[in-house]
Amino acid sequence: MTKAELVAVMSKEAKVSKAAAEKALNAFTGAVTKALKKGDKLTLTGFMTVSMGRRKARKGRNPRTGAEIKIPAAKVVKFKAGSVLKNAVK
Repeated sequence: MTKAELVAVMSKEAKVSKAAAEKALNAFTGAVTKALKKGDKLTLTGFMTVSMGRRKARKGRNPRTGAEIKIPAAKVVKFKAGSVLKNAVK
């Protein structure tokens, strides 16, 4: 599903204009981004939890040459599906 398709579904379900639905979606994604940047986590009980994690530095291999490379430590976004979402897609 693309962003445009999601906006169309939100617009239809909430009975609002597509512009209002897109504005709401942008506000939601902006709020999630700000929360994660601050180190907070977002929990929508039963649906999902999104948080930041750290991945340690590690060694890897270049698949083309086989040469060993260093992969630096990084911040990563972690997503965990809630029970309601898990049961809905079974």
